[in-house]
Amino acid sequence: MTTLITTDERMCLLANGHARAAGQDTDPMPVVRLFTPDAHATWLLASLDPADCDTAHGLIDLGIGMPALGTVKLSDLAAIVGPRQQPVMRDRYFQPLRRLSEYLRLAEDNGSITD
Repeated sequence: MTTLITTDERMCLLANGHARAAGQDTDPMPVVRLFTPDAHATWLLASLDPADCDTAHGLIDLGIGMPALGTVKLSDLAAIVGPRQQPVMRDRYFQPLRRLSEYLRLAEDNGSITD
């Protein structure tokens, strides 16, 4: 479907998605950080809907000062290119340091995802 996430990341996102669908851990650690290198957009994704394996949930920062929790389709992200024709990329070095709610709080305070 898409090469934005690794097989291990997909498995972790789906496990979090199953827990989310069952009403369990609703504040997981993000699994993957995706970004546009030329458009200032960032997605910290924490779960993947097991019903379609395409709809991800996480913190979305489109670079307009209004980061928020939401959903996005990985297939849509794979089709995005920025103004310099750069595709969405995976941050290979991302290591989550806090739960999604804490990333949200910090992003709201700063107007963007800071790490």
